[in-house]
Amino acid sequence: MKTKVKICCISSIEEAKNALKFGADVLGLVAKMPSGPGTIEDDLISEIVKSIPSETTTFLLTPKTNPYEIIEHQRLTGTNCIQLVDAVKIEDYKILRENLPNLQLIQVIHVTGEESIEEAKLYAEVADMILLDSGNPNLKIKELGGTGRVHNWELSRKIVESISKPVFLAGGLKPENIKEAIETVKPYGVDLCSGVRTDGKLDLEKLGRFFEEIIV
Repeated sequence: MKTKVKICCISSIEEAKNALKFGADVLGLVAKMPSGPGTIEDDLISEIVKSIPSETTTFLLTPKTNPYEIIEHQRLTGTNCIQLVDAVKIEDYKILRENLPNLQLIQVIHVTGEESIEEAKLYAEVADMILLDSGNPNLKIKELGGTGRVHNWELSRKIVESISKPVFLAGGLKPENIKEAIETVKPYGVDLCSGVRTDGKLDLEKLGRFFEEIIV
């Protein structure tokens, strides 16, 4: 099965259309975060969502953990999936399901050590997908993604093997390492931000090289 591709940190209608033209399956739209690149205002997220085909899969990256704030955030932006970049209480997933019955919920696990395997198993019981990233939510100013760092892919592979839900792999992926990442982890999908950007802008040459690598 072809590995799904999510291009994240989409910052304009033009970037969204270029990512789709090259073959992206998913667009990631990053709301305001405690730290990290690629954040945009909620009204721009809404504009981008309205400008692209309605069947496009769009992930709202939200740092909110209160379920009612998450629900409000999605309704403001109009995406059809929510990427929860910080830990949401397991019991609060029920509230999200009741209020957003047609949306997919993607829980981010920041792979920091063996404990991440058990965390992924726990969230796989309630989330539609798991996304493995290289942040550190335990810092004073939380890192919730966009670090450009590669984490331990051996741990990521163990997570993929131990749960039945689809897994996206993020964290320092780029044209130069994407084949190794896919061969090592065997994820359902991959997620790129800085690896296909130059000075924060989507770089069409890098994007083209990435898709050449993943398709071969």
